[in-house]
Amino acid sequence: MSRALLALIARDLALATRVGGSGALSLVFFLMIVALVPFALGPDLNLLSRIGPAILWLAAVLATLIGLDRLFQADDEDGSLDLMSAAPVPLELVVLAKVVAHWLTTGLPLALASPLFGLLVALDGTGMGATALTLLAGTPALTFIGAVGAALTASIRRGGLILAVLVLPLMVPTLIFGVSAAESASGGTVPFTTPLAILAGLSLIAAVVGTLAAAAALRWSE
Repeated sequence: MSRALLALIARDLALATRVGGSGALSLVFFLMIVALVPFALGPDLNLLSRIGPAILWLAAVLATLIGLDRLFQADDEDGSLDLMSAAPVPLELVVLAKVVAHWLTTGLPLALASPLFGLLVALDGTGMGATALTLLAGTPALTFIGAVGAALTASIRRGGLILAVLVLPLMVPTLIFGVSAAESASGGTVPFTTPLAILAGLSLIAAVVGTLAAAAALRWSE
């Protein structure tokens, strides 16, 4: 099973590298949102630094949606998903591999780039590090939640808008605890480890529930 999982992850990473697309687009979209907000709020650095973690997290949530509609749709259109479903491996393993590969090309670059983009919202070193750590812990939850919507809309042409409507409300708890954890590192009343632990727990729960739910949705769509 581990060999099959690694092979499927390697396949999706190779396709993402060869075709390009969602990873680079997510980073560009992330940068656009973070760059535009200071123009809207004005040159108040104290205000920007205070709401900087919220801006980065909101941008990350929206950027995560880029390419999610094609997570299963591309394989459904060319017949690869049918072959994977007929293979002697659980469909849940296929879903897990595809979601992990998507996070490696989308969520992980967002988390790693967040300290650099934090300069645009006047974050200090502590705020940048805390925000990057919370994004590393929380973006897997966003990706697994999005995978459920991607599985439900895999057979729908241009289902990106429907996908956003389905999954954005489910991403709100992750957004709340992510912003809370990042803000607590800069002098909040709640210890930083408490919301961070909850955020990591949400990612673990989303990994289990999201994998099972996405696999069930793919079976139902057949």
